[in-house]
Amino acid sequence: MTLRRLISGLRHARWLTQGRITALGHMLLLIQLTILVMLALWQHGIINAGRSATASDFVSFYAAGVQALEGTPALAYDQAAHFLAEQRFTVPDSPYQYFFYPPVFLLLCAPLALMPYFVAFYVFECATLLAFILTMRAILRLPGWLWAGPVLAFPPVFWAFGLGQNTFLTAALFGWFTLLLERRPALAGAVLGMLCYKPHFGILVPAALACAGYWRTFLAAGAAVGGLIGLSVLLFGIDTWHAYLTAFAASDKIYATGKVDFAGMITPFGAARLLGIEQSGAYLTQTVFTAGMVVGVGLVWRRTTNPVSRNGVLLAATLLAVPVALLYDQLVLMVAIGWMAREAKSHGFLPWEKTCLAAMYLTALLAYAIGSEWKLPLFPLISAALLGLAIRRSGWIPGTGRARNLPSNKLAMGANGS
Repeated sequence: MTLRRLISGLRHARWLTQGRITALGHMLLLIQLTILVMLALWQHGIINAGRSATASDFVSFYAAGVQALEGTPALAYDQAAHFLAEQRFTVPDSPYQYFFYPPVFLLLCAPLALMPYFVAFYVFECATLLAFILTMRAILRLPGWLWAGPVLAFPPVFWAFGLGQNTFLTAALFGWFTLLLERRPALAGAVLGMLCYKPHFGILVPAALACAGYWRTFLAAGAAVGGLIGLSVLLFGIDTWHAYLTAFAASDKIYATGKVDFAGMITPFGAARLLGIEQSGAYLTQTVFTAGMVVGVGLVWRRTTNPVSRNGVLLAATLLAVPVALLYDQLVLMVAIGWMAREAKSHGFLPWEKTCLAAMYLTALLAYAIGSEWKLPLFPLISAALLGLAIRRSGWIPGTGRARNLPSNKLAMGANGS
Protein backbone atom coordinates (compact mmCIF):
# COMPACT_ATOMS: atom_id res chain seq x y z
CA MET A 1 0.00 0.00 0.00
CA THR A 2 2.82 2.39 0.85
CA LEU A 3 4.55 1.72 -2.47
CA ARG A 4 1.28 2.19 -4.32
CA ARG A 5 0.69 5.51 -2.59
CA LEU A 6 4.23 6.61 -3.40
CA ILE A 7 3.77 5.76 -7.08
CA SER A 8 0.42 7.54 -7.13
CA GLY A 9 1.99 10.57 -5.46
CA LEU A 10 4.73 10.73 -8.08
CA ARG A 11 2.34 10.04 -10.93
CA HIS A 12 0.07 12.99 -10.22
CA ALA A 13 2.35 15.13 -7.99
CA ARG A 14 -0.65 16.97 -6.54
CA TRP A 15 1.62 17.95 -3.66
CA LEU A 16 3.65 20.02 -6.13
CA THR A 17 1.28 22.98 -6.14
CA GLN A 18 1.95 26.29 -7.85
CA GLY A 19 2.76 27.86 -4.50
CA ARG A 20 5.29 25.18 -3.63
CA ILE A 21 6.83 25.32 -7.10
CA THR A 22 7.27 29.07 -6.69
CA ALA A 23 8.75 28.74 -3.20
CA LEU A 24 11.13 25.94 -4.16
CA GLY A 25 12.15 27.85 -7.28
CA HIS A 26 13.03 30.93 -5.28
CA MET A 27 15.00 28.85 -2.77
CA LEU A 28 17.00 27.19 -5.54
CA LEU A 29 17.56 30.56 -7.20
CA LEU A 30 18.84 32.05 -3.95
CA ILE A 31 21.26 29.15 -3.47
CA GLN A 32 22.62 29.54 -7.00
CA LEU A 33 22.95 33.31 -6.66
CA THR A 34 24.92 32.83 -3.45
CA ILE A 35 27.25 30.38 -5.17
CA LEU A 36 27.64 32.74 -8.15
CA VAL A 37 28.56 35.68 -5.91
CA MET A 38 31.03 33.61 -3.91
CA LEU A 39 32.69 32.38 -7.11
CA ALA A 40 32.96 35.94 -8.41
CA LEU A 41 34.53 37.12 -5.14
CA TRP A 42 36.96 34.20 -5.21
CA GLN A 43 37.89 34.74 -8.86
CA HIS A 44 38.66 38.41 -8.30
CA GLY A 45 40.82 37.77 -5.23
CA ILE A 46 38.44 39.30 -2.68
CA ILE A 47 38.12 36.17 -0.51
CA ASN A 48 41.40 34.48 -1.40
CA ALA A 49 45.06 35.40 -1.70
CA GLY A 50 45.02 36.36 -5.36
CA ARG A 51 42.90 36.53 -8.49
CA SER A 52 42.05 33.20 -10.06
CA ALA A 53 43.66 32.40 -13.40
CA THR A 54 40.28 31.79 -15.04
CA ALA A 55 38.42 33.69 -17.70
CA SER A 56 34.79 33.73 -18.80
CA ASP A 57 33.77 32.79 -22.30
CA PHE A 58 32.78 36.41 -22.81
CA VAL A 59 36.44 37.42 -23.05
CA SER A 60 36.62 35.58 -26.37
CA PHE A 61 33.67 37.62 -27.68
CA TYR A 62 35.19 40.86 -26.42
CA ALA A 63 38.66 40.15 -27.82
CA ALA A 64 37.15 39.30 -31.22
CA GLY A 65 35.23 42.58 -31.11
CA VAL A 66 38.40 44.51 -30.29
CA GLN A 67 40.19 42.90 -33.22
CA ALA A 68 37.29 43.82 -35.50
CA LEU A 69 37.43 47.45 -34.35
CA GLU A 70 41.19 47.48 -34.93
CA GLY A 71 40.63 46.50 -38.55
CA THR A 72 41.87 42.92 -38.20
CA PRO A 73 38.65 40.85 -37.83
CA ALA A 74 40.21 37.80 -39.50
CA LEU A 75 42.66 37.51 -36.59
CA ALA A 76 39.75 36.47 -34.35
CA TYR A 77 40.18 33.07 -36.01
CA ASP A 78 43.95 32.98 -35.53
CA GLN A 79 44.21 31.36 -32.10
CA ALA A 80 47.62 32.83 -31.28
CA ALA A 81 46.57 36.38 -32.17
CA HIS A 82 43.18 35.99 -30.52
CA PHE A 83 44.80 34.67 -27.33
CA LEU A 84 47.08 37.71 -27.20
CA ALA A 85 44.01 39.92 -27.52
CA GLU A 86 42.29 38.04 -24.68
CA GLN A 87 45.32 38.48 -22.42
CA ARG A 88 44.79 42.23 -22.42
CA PHE A 89 41.67 41.67 -20.32
CA THR A 90 42.58 38.66 -18.16
CA VAL A 91 45.11 37.89 -15.46
CA PRO A 92 48.35 36.05 -16.35
CA ASP A 93 48.06 32.30 -16.98
CA SER A 94 44.35 32.47 -17.80
CA PRO A 95 43.39 29.68 -20.22
CA TYR A 96 42.55 30.42 -23.83
CA GLN A 97 38.85 30.78 -24.68
CA TYR A 98 38.15 29.55 -28.19
CA PHE A 99 36.20 31.55 -30.77
CA PHE A 100 34.45 29.55 -33.49
CA TYR A 101 31.49 31.84 -34.18
CA PRO A 102 30.87 32.98 -37.78
CA PRO A 103 31.64 36.62 -38.69
CA VAL A 104 27.98 37.58 -38.31
CA PHE A 105 28.58 37.39 -34.55
CA LEU A 106 31.22 40.10 -34.90
CA LEU A 107 28.33 42.45 -35.73
CA LEU A 108 27.45 42.17 -32.02
CA CYS A 109 30.96 41.74 -30.60
CA ALA A 110 32.33 44.92 -32.18
CA PRO A 111 29.82 47.34 -30.55
CA LEU A 112 30.36 45.63 -27.19
CA ALA A 113 34.11 46.22 -27.52
CA LEU A 114 33.48 49.97 -27.59
CA MET A 115 32.83 49.74 -23.84
CA PRO A 116 35.27 48.83 -21.05
CA TYR A 117 35.47 45.07 -20.57
CA PHE A 118 33.45 44.66 -17.35
CA VAL A 119 30.87 47.21 -18.47
CA ALA A 120 30.45 45.29 -21.73
CA PHE A 121 30.12 42.01 -19.83
CA TYR A 122 27.30 43.21 -17.60
CA VAL A 123 25.54 45.17 -20.34
CA PHE A 124 25.51 42.10 -22.59
CA GLU A 125 24.52 39.58 -19.93
CA CYS A 126 21.90 41.76 -18.26
CA ALA A 127 20.35 42.97 -21.52
CA THR A 128 20.08 39.47 -22.96
CA LEU A 129 18.83 38.10 -19.62
CA LEU A 130 16.11 40.76 -19.64
CA ALA A 131 15.20 39.78 -23.20
CA PHE A 132 14.92 36.15 -22.09
CA ILE A 133 12.72 37.06 -19.08
CA LEU A 134 10.38 39.15 -21.25
CA THR A 135 10.18 36.30 -23.74
CA MET A 136 9.19 33.86 -21.01
CA ARG A 137 6.60 36.34 -19.74
CA ALA A 138 5.04 36.47 -23.20
CA ILE A 139 4.96 32.67 -23.39
CA LEU A 140 3.66 31.96 -19.88
CA ARG A 141 1.17 34.84 -19.71
CA LEU A 142 1.11 34.71 -15.91
CA PRO A 143 0.33 37.73 -13.74
CA GLY A 144 2.99 39.39 -11.61
CA TRP A 145 6.60 38.30 -11.50
CA LEU A 146 6.73 35.44 -8.98
CA TRP A 147 6.89 32.98 -11.90
CA ALA A 148 10.35 34.34 -12.71
CA GLY A 149 11.86 32.57 -9.67
CA PRO A 150 11.38 29.00 -10.95
CA VAL A 151 12.35 30.08 -14.48
CA LEU A 152 15.60 31.70 -13.35
CA ALA A 153 16.32 28.77 -11.03
CA PHE A 154 16.76 26.47 -14.03
CA PRO A 155 20.49 25.60 -13.63
CA PRO A 156 21.52 26.56 -17.21
CA VAL A 157 20.78 30.17 -16.22
CA PHE A 158 23.54 29.89 -13.62
CA TRP A 159 25.99 28.50 -16.17
CA ALA A 160 25.07 31.03 -18.86
CA PHE A 161 25.63 34.06 -16.63
CA GLY A 162 28.57 32.61 -14.76
CA LEU A 163 30.44 31.73 -17.95
CA GLY A 164 29.46 34.90 -19.79
CA GLN A 165 27.72 33.06 -22.60
CA ASN A 166 25.19 34.19 -25.21
CA THR A 167 22.51 31.62 -24.35
CA PHE A 168 20.01 34.17 -23.03
CA LEU A 169 19.97 35.70 -26.50
CA THR A 170 19.66 32.30 -28.15
CA ALA A 171 16.73 31.29 -25.94
CA ALA A 172 15.02 34.66 -26.46
CA LEU A 173 15.27 34.38 -30.24
CA PHE A 174 13.97 30.82 -30.21
CA GLY A 175 11.17 31.95 -27.92
CA TRP A 176 10.04 34.79 -30.16
CA PHE A 177 10.20 32.50 -33.16
CA THR A 178 7.69 30.21 -31.44
CA LEU A 179 5.49 33.14 -30.41
CA LEU A 180 5.39 34.74 -33.87
CA LEU A 181 5.13 31.66 -36.05
CA GLU A 182 1.32 31.47 -36.28
CA ARG A 183 0.51 35.19 -36.39
CA ARG A 184 3.54 36.67 -38.17
CA PRO A 185 5.27 33.84 -40.05
CA ALA A 186 7.58 36.08 -42.06
CA LEU A 187 8.71 37.97 -38.97
CA ALA A 188 9.19 34.64 -37.18
CA GLY A 189 11.53 33.62 -40.00
CA ALA A 190 13.49 36.86 -39.70
CA VAL A 191 13.90 36.29 -35.94
CA LEU A 192 14.98 32.72 -36.59
CA GLY A 193 17.51 33.92 -39.15
CA MET A 194 19.22 36.01 -36.46
CA LEU A 195 20.27 32.72 -34.84
CA CYS A 196 22.78 32.18 -37.63
CA TYR A 197 25.59 33.03 -35.18
CA LYS A 198 24.91 29.46 -33.95
CA PRO A 199 24.34 27.88 -37.37
CA HIS A 200 24.33 24.28 -36.12
CA PHE A 201 21.27 25.06 -33.98
CA GLY A 202 19.28 25.41 -37.19
CA ILE A 203 19.94 21.85 -38.33
CA LEU A 204 16.34 20.68 -37.78
CA VAL A 205 14.51 23.87 -38.72
CA PRO A 206 14.27 23.15 -42.49
CA ALA A 207 12.63 19.77 -41.82
CA ALA A 208 10.17 21.33 -39.36
CA LEU A 209 9.15 24.27 -41.55
CA ALA A 210 8.99 22.28 -44.78
CA CYS A 211 6.90 19.46 -43.30
CA ALA A 212 4.47 21.94 -41.73
CA GLY A 213 4.28 24.10 -44.87
CA TYR A 214 5.70 27.32 -43.39
CA TRP A 215 7.30 28.44 -46.63
CA ARG A 216 7.08 32.17 -45.87
CA THR A 217 8.95 31.55 -42.64
CA PHE A 218 11.48 29.41 -44.48
CA LEU A 219 12.15 32.11 -47.09
CA ALA A 220 12.23 34.93 -44.52
CA ALA A 221 14.79 33.03 -42.44
CA GLY A 222 16.94 32.50 -45.51
CA ALA A 223 16.68 36.18 -46.43
CA ALA A 224 17.68 37.23 -42.89
CA VAL A 225 20.68 34.90 -42.92
CA GLY A 226 21.71 36.16 -46.37
CA GLY A 227 21.37 39.78 -45.26
CA LEU A 228 23.49 39.27 -42.13
CA ILE A 229 26.15 37.40 -44.08
CA GLY A 230 26.21 40.17 -46.69
CA LEU A 231 26.54 42.85 -44.02
CA SER A 232 29.38 40.96 -42.34
CA VAL A 233 31.21 40.65 -45.69
CA LEU A 234 30.70 44.37 -46.32
CA LEU A 235 32.08 45.37 -42.91
CA PHE A 236 34.72 42.71 -42.29
CA GLY A 237 35.66 41.45 -45.74
CA ILE A 238 35.50 38.07 -47.42
CA ASP A 239 38.91 37.14 -45.95
CA THR A 240 37.29 36.99 -42.52
CA TRP A 241 34.86 34.36 -43.76
CA HIS A 242 37.71 32.38 -45.25
CA ALA A 243 39.52 32.53 -41.90
CA TYR A 244 36.37 31.42 -40.10
CA LEU A 245 35.77 28.44 -42.39
CA THR A 246 39.40 27.37 -41.98
CA ALA A 247 39.14 27.59 -38.19
CA PHE A 248 35.78 25.83 -38.18
CA ALA A 249 37.16 22.95 -40.23
CA ALA A 250 39.84 22.42 -37.58
CA SER A 251 37.48 22.80 -34.58
CA ASP A 252 37.10 19.01 -34.39
CA LYS A 253 40.58 18.91 -32.83
CA ILE A 254 39.19 20.90 -29.92
CA TYR A 255 35.78 19.37 -29.31
CA ALA A 256 36.58 15.75 -30.06
CA THR A 257 39.81 15.47 -28.09
CA GLY A 258 38.71 16.63 -24.64
CA LYS A 259 40.11 20.17 -24.72
CA VAL A 260 36.51 21.13 -24.02
CA ASP A 261 35.34 19.02 -21.06
CA PHE A 262 33.18 16.09 -22.23
CA ALA A 263 31.31 16.27 -18.92
CA GLY A 264 29.99 19.68 -19.97
CA MET A 265 28.69 18.47 -23.33
CA ILE A 266 24.97 17.72 -23.55
CA THR A 267 24.90 15.84 -26.87
CA PRO A 268 25.04 12.13 -27.78
CA PHE A 269 28.53 12.72 -29.19
CA GLY A 270 29.73 14.20 -25.90
CA ALA A 271 28.04 11.39 -23.96
CA ALA A 272 29.79 8.76 -26.07
CA ARG A 273 33.18 10.40 -25.61
CA LEU A 274 32.60 10.75 -21.85
CA LEU A 275 31.87 7.01 -21.72
CA GLY A 276 35.23 6.35 -23.39
CA ILE A 277 33.93 5.50 -26.86
CA GLU A 278 36.47 6.26 -29.59
CA GLN A 279 36.00 9.28 -31.81
CA SER A 280 34.73 7.31 -34.82
CA GLY A 281 32.19 5.47 -32.67
CA ALA A 282 31.03 8.72 -31.10
CA TYR A 283 30.47 10.27 -34.51
CA LEU A 284 28.52 7.18 -35.61
CA THR A 285 26.36 7.49 -32.49
CA GLN A 286 25.72 11.14 -33.22
CA THR A 287 24.88 10.43 -36.86
CA VAL A 288 22.22 7.92 -35.82
CA PHE A 289 20.69 10.40 -33.38
CA THR A 290 20.80 13.24 -35.89
CA ALA A 291 19.05 11.20 -38.57
CA GLY A 292 16.42 10.09 -36.06
CA MET A 293 15.79 13.64 -34.91
CA VAL A 294 15.35 14.91 -38.49
CA VAL A 295 12.74 12.24 -39.18
CA GLY A 296 11.04 12.67 -35.82
CA VAL A 297 10.78 16.46 -36.05
CA GLY A 298 9.45 16.25 -39.59
CA LEU A 299 6.76 13.74 -38.63
CA VAL A 300 5.61 15.63 -35.53
CA TRP A 301 5.45 18.99 -37.30
CA ARG A 302 3.53 17.40 -40.17
CA ARG A 303 1.03 15.46 -38.03
CA THR A 304 0.13 17.87 -35.22
CA THR A 305 -0.67 21.57 -35.00
CA ASN A 306 -0.21 21.69 -31.24
CA PRO A 307 2.50 24.36 -30.65
CA VAL A 308 3.50 22.80 -27.34
CA SER A 309 4.45 19.57 -29.07
CA ARG A 310 6.01 21.25 -32.08
CA ASN A 311 8.15 23.62 -30.03
CA GLY A 312 9.13 21.03 -27.47
CA VAL A 313 10.12 18.47 -30.08
CA LEU A 314 12.10 20.99 -32.15
CA LEU A 315 14.05 22.42 -29.22
CA ALA A 316 14.74 19.15 -27.39
CA ALA A 317 15.60 17.32 -30.60
CA THR A 318 18.00 20.09 -31.64
CA LEU A 319 20.16 19.43 -28.59
CA LEU A 320 20.22 15.73 -29.50
CA ALA A 321 20.86 16.35 -33.21
CA VAL A 322 23.96 18.56 -32.98
CA PRO A 323 27.36 17.12 -32.04
CA VAL A 324 28.43 20.18 -30.03
CA ALA A 325 26.30 21.88 -27.40
CA LEU A 326 27.34 22.67 -23.85
CA LEU A 327 25.58 22.73 -20.50
CA TYR A 328 24.44 26.35 -20.74
CA ASP A 329 22.78 25.65 -24.11
CA GLN A 330 20.06 23.65 -22.34
CA LEU A 331 18.48 26.96 -21.43
CA VAL A 332 16.57 26.75 -24.73
CA LEU A 333 14.58 23.91 -23.17
CA MET A 334 13.00 26.46 -20.85
CA VAL A 335 11.17 27.87 -23.86
CA ALA A 336 9.56 24.47 -24.42
CA ILE A 337 8.85 24.05 -20.70
CA GLY A 338 7.18 27.47 -20.75
CA TRP A 339 4.81 26.41 -23.52
CA MET A 340 4.05 23.18 -21.64
CA ALA A 341 3.23 25.12 -18.46
CA ARG A 342 1.03 27.49 -20.46
CA GLU A 343 -1.03 24.63 -21.88
CA ALA A 344 -1.17 22.93 -18.47
CA LYS A 345 -2.69 26.10 -17.01
CA SER A 346 -5.72 25.53 -19.25
CA HIS A 347 -5.79 21.75 -19.65
CA GLY A 348 -3.86 20.47 -16.63
CA PHE A 349 -0.64 18.48 -16.35
CA LEU A 350 -0.58 14.94 -17.66
CA PRO A 351 0.36 12.06 -15.32
CA TRP A 352 4.06 12.02 -14.44
CA GLU A 353 4.62 15.38 -16.17
CA LYS A 354 5.28 17.50 -13.08
CA THR A 355 7.49 14.80 -11.59
CA CYS A 356 9.54 14.60 -14.79
CA LEU A 357 9.95 18.37 -14.97
CA ALA A 358 11.08 18.50 -11.34
CA ALA A 359 13.55 15.69 -12.06
CA MET A 360 14.93 17.71 -14.99
CA TYR A 361 15.80 20.57 -12.65
CA LEU A 362 17.53 18.23 -10.22
CA THR A 363 19.39 16.41 -12.99
CA ALA A 364 20.53 19.67 -14.58
CA LEU A 365 21.83 20.79 -11.20
CA LEU A 366 23.88 17.63 -10.57
CA ALA A 367 24.74 16.36 -14.06
CA TYR A 368 28.05 18.16 -14.49
CA ALA A 369 29.40 17.05 -11.11
CA ILE A 370 28.29 13.46 -11.72
CA GLY A 371 29.75 13.49 -15.23
CA SER A 372 33.06 14.86 -14.00
CA GLU A 373 33.36 12.47 -11.08
CA TRP A 374 31.83 9.23 -12.37
CA LYS A 375 31.84 9.73 -16.17
CA LEU A 376 28.09 9.27 -16.37
CA PRO A 377 26.47 11.45 -19.09
CA LEU A 378 23.15 12.64 -17.68
CA PHE A 379 22.66 15.82 -19.68
CA PRO A 380 21.24 14.14 -22.83
CA LEU A 381 18.64 12.43 -20.65
CA ILE A 382 17.11 15.84 -19.89
CA SER A 383 16.61 16.62 -23.57
CA ALA A 384 15.34 13.10 -24.23
CA ALA A 385 12.83 13.34 -21.36
CA LEU A 386 11.46 16.66 -22.61
CA LEU A 387 11.30 15.25 -26.14
CA GLY A 388 9.19 12.38 -24.84
CA LEU A 389 6.87 14.72 -22.93
CA ALA A 390 6.40 16.90 -26.01
CA ILE A 391 5.56 13.94 -28.25
CA ARG A 392 3.19 12.65 -25.60
CA ARG A 393 1.34 15.97 -25.48
CA SER A 394 0.77 15.81 -29.22
CA GLY A 395 -1.14 12.60 -28.69
CA TRP A 396 0.71 11.13 -31.65
CA ILE A 397 2.43 7.81 -31.20
CA PRO A 398 4.88 6.72 -33.94
CA GLY A 399 3.34 4.03 -36.10
CA THR A 400 -0.30 4.82 -35.26
CA GLY A 401 -0.85 7.85 -37.48
CA ARG A 402 -2.97 9.46 -34.75
CA ALA A 403 -2.54 13.00 -33.46
CA ARG A 404 -4.40 15.05 -30.89
CA ASN A 405 -4.58 18.58 -32.32
CA LEU A 406 -5.41 21.12 -29.68
CA PRO A 407 -6.61 24.46 -31.08
CA SER A 408 -3.43 26.20 -32.11
CA ASN A 409 -4.83 29.70 -32.46
CA LYS A 410 -5.57 30.02 -28.73
CA LEU A 411 -2.19 28.68 -27.66
CA ALA A 412 -0.20 30.63 -30.22
CA MET A 413 -1.54 34.01 -29.08
CA GLY A 414 0.80 36.23 -27.14
CA ALA A 415 3.29 37.62 -29.65
CA ASN A 416 2.19 41.08 -28.59
CA GLY A 417 1.42 40.13 -25.01
CA SER A 418 -2.26 39.54 -25.87
